Amino acid sequence: MSLIFTIFALVVFTELIAWIGKPVLLDLAWGIYRSIIHDATVSRQRKLKTDLLKTKKELQQTSAQDQFAKWAKLRRSVDKGLAELEKLNGELASQKTAFSIKFNSLVWIMTTGLQFVIGWWYRKSAVFYLPPNWFGPLTWWLALPFAPAGSVSVGVWQMACRRVVKVGERTVKALISHSEAIPVESGTGNPTADAKTS
Repeated sequence: MSLIFTIFALVVFTELIAWIGKPVLLDLAWGIYRSIIHDATVSRQRKLKTDLLKTKKELQQTSAQDQFAKWAKLRRSVDKGLAELEKLNGELASQKTAFSIKFNSLVWIMTTGLQFVIGWWYRKSAVFYLPPNWFGPLTWWLALPFAPAGSVSVGVWQMACRRVVKVGERTVKALISHSEAIPVESGTGNPTADAKTS
């Protein structure tokens, strides 16, 4: 794939991730990772929650005065279950924190890091050449920092692609919000006149 399309695809990918949002992607990836890698822990947590709810319901139905031995046994069971659930929740929370650090690092490498690497690797390359004297004396600016004169550099092309994608995103959002607008019912717009006609 040529450099022009590679940079454009990378910018679109980066903006798509920004548009969806890292927290949404993190939650989705964590859910998949957790169900594959930590399935036993999640199953144990789910079973413990179910057992705790049953035991709590039974505890509420048991009289502390009339059936103290049974009530005390259920109370100890609930306390033990809550402690175990808290421990499991702590384990899953620490695993999610470690996962989020790795996930955010991977996303940064695949988006911003890759853009830096491509920009540095092709810093002296022209993405494409402009016709002579198209922009007059401003042609040198499009070649910054190190591309040949009369060409468009990788950095400038990245900025142009990002601008086009952001304008496209705003346009799509405006069209979606415009199509979802609540239609105004026919009337004069004057409440007193509308009341008189009805």
